[in-house]
Amino acid sequence: MPCQIRKSPVTRRLLASIHDVAPRFEREVDQLAERLDRHLGAARFAMLVVPDHWRASPLAGDPAFAARLRGWADAGVEMFLHGFTHRDDAPAGFKARHLTASEGEFLSLTQAEAARRLHDGRAIVEDAIGRPVAGFIAPAWLYGDGALAAIRAQGFALAEDHLKVWRPADGRVLARGPVITWASRSPARIRSSLAFAAIARTGLALLPTVRLAVHPGDTGVPALLASIDATLLAFARGRQAARYADLLP
Repeated sequence: MPCQIRKSPVTRRLLASIHDVAPRFEREVDQLAERLDRHLGAARFAMLVVPDHWRASPLAGDPAFAARLRGWADAGVEMFLHGFTHRDDAPAGFKARHLTASEGEFLSLTQAEAARRLHDGRAIVEDAIGRPVAGFIAPAWLYGDGALAAIRAQGFALAEDHLKVWRPADGRVLARGPVITWASRSPARIRSSLAFAAIARTGLALLPTVRLAVHPGDTGVPALLASIDATLLAFARGRQAARYADLLP
């Protein structure tokens, strides 16, 4: 009889993350962490930590919040570096105007400046959590050429943008597909993000890896929280609540 080769089943994963984790958003981060715990199981998500959000919320100056981050990390939450200030101080270009409210910090940086912020930010976050960060994810998922070169040179294990997760060392793409996220800055953005999430709950169902990202501002809009709950329920069925590190070979 001919030899039959059995294919291993594809692991279906759900990656969830809380963005903009900083002392100034402690209450909102608590609410989002509790929500993700409830849907996915304890600590089955990532946190994206900003060392000094908009230069008004320094992690290094808040040992109590740093201790909370270490507790989350000890429990299994993956910790990513998420920019340094999350603020783009360069003159506004098309992407800065239309895709983010002056928050694309790493879009216009030179390699040298990106490297400095990566080095300093990584040191602050790793000192707080007591272990290496899982990787780097740029604010608003926007990267310039200088940032990409600096991330690769500094040896971050993982990076992510709107459409993929990749390994900076060699550029290998580890997961593809758009991030499902929500926007609370205006009624129009709220409506569009609700519409996209509703479409994504069926339209992205065949992807091996689905990514979902929540932000502190989501907690102030009940319709967004309801959409987040519906989306988590839809994708948690039949998927493993996974870690980004699970994507690495």
